[in-house]
Amino acid sequence: MQILKAGNETGILLALTCAGIASGAAVRLLGSEAFGALIWAITTVVVLVRLVTSVVRQLMRGEMGVDIIALLAMAGALALGQYLAGVVIALMLTGGQALETYAASKARRELSVLLQRAPRVVHRYESGALTSPDIGQVQVGDLLLVKPGEVVPVDGMVVGNVAVLDESTLTGESKPVERRAGERVQSGTLNAGGPFDLRAVATSKESTYAGIVRLVQEALVSKAPFVRLADRYALVFLPLTLAMAGIAWLISGDPIRVLAVLVVATPCPLILAAPVAIVSGISRAARRGILMKGGGALEMLARARILLLDKTGTLTLGIPTISDIEVFSQYGSNDLLRLAASLDQVSPHLFASAIVRAARDRGLRLSFPTEINERPGAGIKGLVDGQRIALGNGEWVSEGALLPAAARRVRRRTAMEGSSNVFVSIDGVMSGALILDNPIRPETPRTIRALRRAGIERVIVLTGDHPDLAEVVGTAIGADEALAERSPADKVETVRAERARGLTIMVGDGINDAPALAAADIGIAMGARGATVSSEAADVVLAVDRLDCLVDALRIARQARRIAVQSVLVGMSLSVGGMLFALGGRLAPVAGALLQEAIDVAVIMNALRALREGRAEKLKSASAVEKRDRVKAEHRTLLPKVKQLRMVADRLDMLPPEEARAELDNIKRFLEEELIPHEKAEDILIYPVVAELIGGEDPTGTMSRAHLEITHLTRLFVRLLEDLPPTGMASEDLRDLRRVLYGLDALLRLHFAQEEEHYLSLIDEHLTPRDISARK
Repeated sequence: MQILKAGNETGILLALTCAGIASGAAVRLLGSEAFGALIWAITTVVVLVRLVTSVVRQLMRGEMGVDIIALLAMAGALALGQYLAGVVIALMLTGGQALETYAASKARRELSVLLQRAPRVVHRYESGALTSPDIGQVQVGDLLLVKPGEVVPVDGMVVGNVAVLDESTLTGESKPVERRAGERVQSGTLNAGGPFDLRAVATSKESTYAGIVRLVQEALVSKAPFVRLADRYALVFLPLTLAMAGIAWLISGDPIRVLAVLVVATPCPLILAAPVAIVSGISRAARRGILMKGGGALEMLARARILLLDKTGTLTLGIPTISDIEVFSQYGSNDLLRLAASLDQVSPHLFASAIVRAARDRGLRLSFPTEINERPGAGIKGLVDGQRIALGNGEWVSEGALLPAAARRVRRRTAMEGSSNVFVSIDGVMSGALILDNPIRPETPRTIRALRRAGIERVIVLTGDHPDLAEVVGTAIGADEALAERSPADKVETVRAERARGLTIMVGDGINDAPALAAADIGIAMGARGATVSSEAADVVLAVDRLDCLVDALRIARQARRIAVQSVLVGMSLSVGGMLFALGGRLAPVAGALLQEAIDVAVIMNALRALREGRAEKLKSASAVEKRDRVKAEHRTLLPKVKQLRMVADRLDMLPPEEARAELDNIKRFLEEELIPHEKAEDILIYPVVAELIGGEDPTGTMSRAHLEITHLTRLFVRLLEDLPPTGMASEDLRDLRRVLYGLDALLRLHFAQEEEHYLSLIDEHLTPRDISARK
């Protein structure tokens, strides 16, 4: 509702209206009814003039709102001499505006705090003196002083003294951290120690906190599609109101009854409730470190069903480290690392920085490479100290030749461990491999399960890494699909393809993923570092660098939108009901105005519930017994085939090669076509029912984790089978195949038993057919 300006003007006009009502009533009580009516009329005219100005401005902008109904009601009251009704409508309008302003300011409080916290001046060294210029004057290379208790103004490097920082606003880590000389610090962190010097590496506009501030400012001024729909609602509500007013005139010929209909229809609860609920949700999200550009982002997030996730920096911690160096030749591990790091100095790949850092940590002298040839997704080649070095995947380094046994062992080992490998060749000879760990965030699998419970139907992992590693990560977190060797352009195409299925969310680290973030319906940048680079691309930034904040964001968005819709439907139903009473002559204009005011107060108070923490939604099932019976029947079918795993593993070395391969192919078909679909169906059908009965947060997490391990072992078995040489199994192939088959056998037997004894029996005890009927 755009009737009056917010702030002091609204308060002044409300006070004037109240004074006019009180004065007119007092004068009438003293016996001067005409003078009292005149005071009410003048008060109504004052508000009406401002209302006419607002409506004209709306029409000039091509907008049409329910303010026109208020204008007709007030003008009609004056024309018919219903001065009390007119001044009550004026009070209703000014009071509703004031209430809306108060509710919006309360909802935006958390966002305003973020803006107020932003530094405005800095302490800069200039010609040996300390000055205090505006933060906008800071240039790259300036030397600044950060005093105790101050917010770091721009991104920079620590100079001299160790900095003790509170980074909780960016990382969620409440314990202060130390940053030594040469280490980079982000703006927005708090100096929790003594003063330290900072060398600016970015201007204020390019720094981390500036990106967050831009997001907040956009959130404060933007309007959700649902709220913008409210602005267009007049196209339906206005004709409806006029039609009902016309019917009242045709039935009675009484202009007072027509006025009563118009009064009850003013103002529209949709205009009041929707903005308050949406902004309340944005503010509640900001309290959790979730910054949304505005109501549009919140509403789209609430409706999204498909989730795409970048791997590095989003699902993983984004800090790869070298855990081991395997040597295949006469070169030592330090020699191998020095040559690899020398070549990788010119590579932008994430692993390159980890390899160079490891070499420097060991104090190795690096040489500058020449004749560089790098192919994204494959590797890099070049000359280092006259030696031809190649780094990358096995096919790139071996130039398509068959990998030596040592290299195959490394690839198999890293596939099992979920780590990464970078092979190294020197002068055309495969000489070793670097093993790198980039661990998955510990909260990731739990977060994916929680997102599915919250309504996400499809999860896809996007990465530029090798398919083997992508598959391991996808399996570990429970994704539906893991797409490997994806360039930024490929990620954009994938996002566009998924948008054909439904509303999509793309989550990335906000740096290399900016195009995909922009292409998705909702782009979410992980961590404050993403706010600087892609505040224009991302719709939401998780300022706290934890993936599980995504669950909070989704739940908050859905609760806020649900409350907005609820408030609108209830408020509009009450308004239409009041109009029907007025049409029938059961409601006078003054009583109608008071009734509509009560409706407005009710819907705004209900909309403010979006500020409060809501209870997690529970999934309900009306067919738990049928699902239980289906799972039990499938267990009876699958268990005999599970026993075959150990039997085949026991006699694998005694079978002829052709028969052994046939047995292994049968197991592959069983695992891929029967077992894995069964496990996925359990996650969808039976586990939500059990979770509802047990209660709590992620009660079936451990059993879902077993499903992920079963899927991982299945894919590992398939990969081992595909890697078998045409000449037959070698001893290491036999050992690895047996290890996987024995692992599957033990895991499946235990898993089936746990499900039968704990989950399925729980349904028998607590969810009888009568319980199911009661739930319907």
